[in-house]
Amino acid sequence: MKTVIRKAYIKDVPALQGLIGCFAKRDLMLQRSLIELYENIRDYFVAVNGGHILGCCALHVCWENLAEIKALAVDEGRHKKGIGTRLVRQALKEAQSLDIKKVFCLTYVPKFFGKLGFKNIDRKLLPHKIWTECLQCAKFPNCDEQAMMLRL
Repeated sequence: MKTVIRKAYIKDVPALQGLIGCFAKRDLMLQRSLIELYENIRDYFVAVNGGHILGCCALHVCWENLAEIKALAVDEGRHKKGIGTRLVRQALKEAQSLDIKKVFCLTYVPKFFGKLGFKNIDRKLLPHKIWTECLQCAKFPNCDEQAMMLRL
């Protein structure tokens, strides 16, 4: 079966939370509550194969010309198969359709995003508005994620 990238459905939320939770338990990403996933379901893309969700990625619009790639997670048994790349490219395609000029991410895997054209930036260049999620993180204010930006 072929893996399809599509917008997430409401019925996908429990699987999304489980997938994200696998990485959140190891402090590799923030946990997402069910309410947060339901409220932001329109931000999410999923990779689906045979009815199983193999990966997810969100594009969250922050401001008139700025969006964030977040909650990128791929089932560990499916790493290195291009699923993450396809998810991010679909999110970037949507950003372009919305006329977003800059997309950023906070990541522990800068090499992955670098291959997609993202460049390292000083996190201080990001608007304060994006830090609301960071305030919930146990690592704040000593975050060790790398801030990266792509200009579209």
